[in-house]
Amino acid sequence: MSRFKVSKFRHTEARLPRREAWISDIRAGTTPSCGSHIKSSCSLIAFNSDRAGVLGIVPLKGQGEDKRHVIYLGCHSDLVTDLDFSPFDDFLLATGSADRTMKLWRLPAAGQVLPSGPGLVLGPEDTQVEVLQFHPTVDGILLSAAGMAVKVWDVAKQQPLTELAAHRDLVQGAVWSRDGALVSTTCKDKHLRIFDPRAKPEASQSTQAHENSRDSRLAWTSTQEHLVSTGFNQMREREVKLWDTRHFSSALTSLTLDTSPGSLMPLLDPDSGLLVLAGKGESQLYCYEVVPQQMALSPVTQCLLESVLRGAALVPRRALAVMGCEVLRVLQLSDTAIVPISYHVPRKAVEFCEDLFPDTAGCMPSSEPHAWWAGSNQQVQRVSLNPACQSHHNFTSRLVPPAEPSPDAVQPADLPTGDKDPSEGFSSPSSSLISPSTPSSLGPSLSSTSGIGTSPSQRSLQSLLGPSSKFRHAHGTVLHRDSHITNLKGLNLTTPGESDGFCANQLRVAVPLLSSGGQVAVLELRKPGRLPDTALPTLQNGTAVTDLAWDPFDPHRLAVAGEDARIRLWRVPPEGLEEVLTTPEAVLTGHTEKIYSLRFHPLAADLLASSSYDLTIRIWDLQAGVERLRLQGHRDQIFGLAWSPNGQQLATVCKDGCLRVYEPRSGPEPLQEGPGPEGARGARIVWVCDGHCLLVSGFDSRSERQLLLYSAKALAGGPLAVLGLDVAPSTLLPSYDPDTSLVLLTGKGDTRVFLYELLPEAPFFLECNSFTSPEPHKGFVLLPKTECDVREVEFARCLRLRQTSLEPVAFRLPRVRKEFFQDDVFPDTAVSWEPVLSAKDWLGGANRQPRFLSLQPPGMTPVSQAPREAPARRAPSSALYLEEKSDQQKKEELLNAMVAKLGNREDPLPQDSFEGVDEDEWAKYLAQIIVMGAQVVGRAFARALRQEFAASRAAADARGRAGHQSAAASNLSGLSLQEAQQILNVSKLNPEEIQKNYEHLFKVNDKSVGGSFYLQSKVVRAKERLEEELRIQAQEDRDKEQRPQT
Repeated sequence: MSRFKVSKFRHTEARLPRREAWISDIRAGTTPSCGSHIKSSCSLIAFNSDRAGVLGIVPLKGQGEDKRHVIYLGCHSDLVTDLDFSPFDDFLLATGSADRTMKLWRLPAAGQVLPSGPGLVLGPEDTQVEVLQFHPTVDGILLSAAGMAVKVWDVAKQQPLTELAAHRDLVQGAVWSRDGALVSTTCKDKHLRIFDPRAKPEASQSTQAHENSRDSRLAWTSTQEHLVSTGFNQMREREVKLWDTRHFSSALTSLTLDTSPGSLMPLLDPDSGLLVLAGKGESQLYCYEVVPQQMALSPVTQCLLESVLRGAALVPRRALAVMGCEVLRVLQLSDTAIVPISYHVPRKAVEFCEDLFPDTAGCMPSSEPHAWWAGSNQQVQRVSLNPACQSHHNFTSRLVPPAEPSPDAVQPADLPTGDKDPSEGFSSPSSSLISPSTPSSLGPSLSSTSGIGTSPSQRSLQSLLGPSSKFRHAHGTVLHRDSHITNLKGLNLTTPGESDGFCANQLRVAVPLLSSGGQVAVLELRKPGRLPDTALPTLQNGTAVTDLAWDPFDPHRLAVAGEDARIRLWRVPPEGLEEVLTTPEAVLTGHTEKIYSLRFHPLAADLLASSSYDLTIRIWDLQAGVERLRLQGHRDQIFGLAWSPNGQQLATVCKDGCLRVYEPRSGPEPLQEGPGPEGARGARIVWVCDGHCLLVSGFDSRSERQLLLYSAKALAGGPLAVLGLDVAPSTLLPSYDPDTSLVLLTGKGDTRVFLYELLPEAPFFLECNSFTSPEPHKGFVLLPKTECDVREVEFARCLRLRQTSLEPVAFRLPRVRKEFFQDDVFPDTAVSWEPVLSAKDWLGGANRQPRFLSLQPPGMTPVSQAPREAPARRAPSSALYLEEKSDQQKKEELLNAMVAKLGNREDPLPQDSFEGVDEDEWAKYLAQIIVMGAQVVGRAFARALRQEFAASRAAADARGRAGHQSAAASNLSGLSLQEAQQILNVSKLNPEEIQKNYEHLFKVNDKSVGGSFYLQSKVVRAKERLEEELRIQAQEDRDKEQRPQT
């Protein structure tokens, strides 16, 4: 009889909610991983956002009628591949990422802020983490899969207990059995394996699961005898199989669905046996009942979705609406919303149905991690779902303790406390530097001292969107053509990738030319304009140029490296290069292969470092003209080198995949080594964050350009954060400004300049507005800070080398109170043009700090000391009333005027004095009120009409004759007044400003300097139109003076 027993779920129906119940306005994203992209606890929902490494967090239940707001948490420096909530602690979340780390986060309850960093970090693994799952009975045990490695972690000790072996390909799924004794895995080698991790690391059972190697998933039933797998068969059809671990050679039953490419996610509720199959990229959910006794997967219902499914998750059973007979709830993740889909069993009586809701696993762990590892199989105590019998105790894990312990949280006395002190609720900035990490988007916001306080609404926005840079609205602008150097010819655009292509200081630019003999042109920045068509005077090096650099302490000395393994030092005359120079001031010899990088010491005079294909770095004393130090240890080409800001260390990035830090005066071998970028196409390195960190730009194994941030004292631990940018062939050239902690990144041939603010702690990278141009540039260098126009809040000035021109680019920050010195943007800057040491002193072991200089112009007050302005209500300008209005605008203004007259009446109304009125007299008073009200409305309406008509007539009179004359002038000249003002760039009709702009624009558009007669004619006609308008206004003023006063 039991074989043909009727299921109590046969009438189950799926109910799609109204759109008001959706969690809308989200920015969801998916990643190419084995995860489901969304998970839920009894309190929170976490899902993948459209930004790499960022999760969206939203409450499961709304608070009253309020809309649920989504906040975003920056978790990792790369894609989040999987996530899981603790089965006991609703606010403990584990995340895995393509950055090869796993992190545990303490999420906030209502009214709290998100953490600034993870509570615990596990890893890094050898490859990206694919699967994460908490142990179902013990708090502190975590299962992870990365590549072919499956590990069981003791989270409190941050160490793996065991690693499960025997996988021959990528592990696609790893799941605990419901009792926590076994682990099952599915692999790309098409095998399904079962492990007892406490007995041995090898698989106890193995069988071929699905014939196709595409994505396969697993789910255990309520016992450890049966599990369900999903995958593809040999015909690429999606299929579901039910397995019995006691007869593991073949499946109990198999069900074939369709040939859709989306992988099936099995969402199995062990208490009811209901299985929901959700396919990525599909618009349909399948619901089955798993009946192992009948060896069957019985269909229950199907649900058509309104949007494409990107991920799906089950809501824990303890959060269901049991009094409404809700037996299952699925959260569908779409591109812009989370849709809760409820499965109900229709029942007539509104009461708790024990047959539908048996006792379920509670929220108290059954044992300690060490007891479980020793062999304990104690199960979690089950609790009733009956609202009348439910207890309201919550468990708070000590793995990541909360900032303030919850007063109603129950902590069992026999659970381990872990290795962390309870006071360490959130990781400190220093602890977050231990392993790769990325922006926690909701850490403390960065404050600024711009003289304008942060409003509560701004702080609330920062808490939602995460910390942001005060330079996020920076914009780059190519300066006026008057400052360009044009008509450049014969540029050498094939300099090695290790070179910036050209170099500049505050006076000059040195540009290699393509002509034979290694010629270098020297251009004066103080003499912009069009270069002559004749040949330029150059520096003749006699061999191809590989790199060049200006001496920071001598603006007239240029170092040029050549393919002949020599360094030539040139002395440019103070008045500029006026003739060809063939004899350098000095020649440095010593390298045996061609040189590709030159770097002057940042503090000591006459010191130069060079790297060569002979795999050495040599430090030269330019005063003596000899080599003083030689650094070794590189096994391949040196991509880049950089001096530390204090001049004591030197860092390199090499093609052998290593970063190295040297102390040249201590020895020739590296002080530290660490892993560098995976790609071997090229890389650059620069010291950032006051010398505490190293920034490396390079490529990953897929040729994607990326940034890697390292702690300068812990290279061996790998990068703190990795940021992927785009796919392009050229290496990103970093230009770092130590005053603002901003780095500008672009490559040769790019059209975009990336801008990031760097931090030594999470979130590490704060993105700012990038600069884009329609045409690619061949090079991009940063000029000294003293070249910036501080009064215009210009924090960086660069030079952009194009095919035939050299253009200055100014990066400015929009500020309201520009009359004040923005001291939060311009701190004291180092005097980088004066040495603090001689070469002899530095080689002898001396160290000194640079001198600093204020950039505050005379007569400007710092904005931090500026008085705060009280917010003032701005009155509309008179032009608002003089402009032409439509009929609809006039009607609206008339109505508003009438209402204002009625609402502002100060006379007391008759009913204000009605006290103690008898009921018999109320009708008489009511009639009086109606009559007087009608009189008031009539008088106000008439008065409003008269005022409106008077205002309209006054405006018409004001436009009168002057308007007709102005229109006639526009018809005669062919230019409107607004067009003429735009051409001459004037906002007010000021004769002096018009004449000044006219003379400037007429000159710069002359045909001899690249302009045209057409542009000059436009300028002339615009000037004539504005002069005619001035004449009309003057005539109107005279007419007003002669008009009798009325």
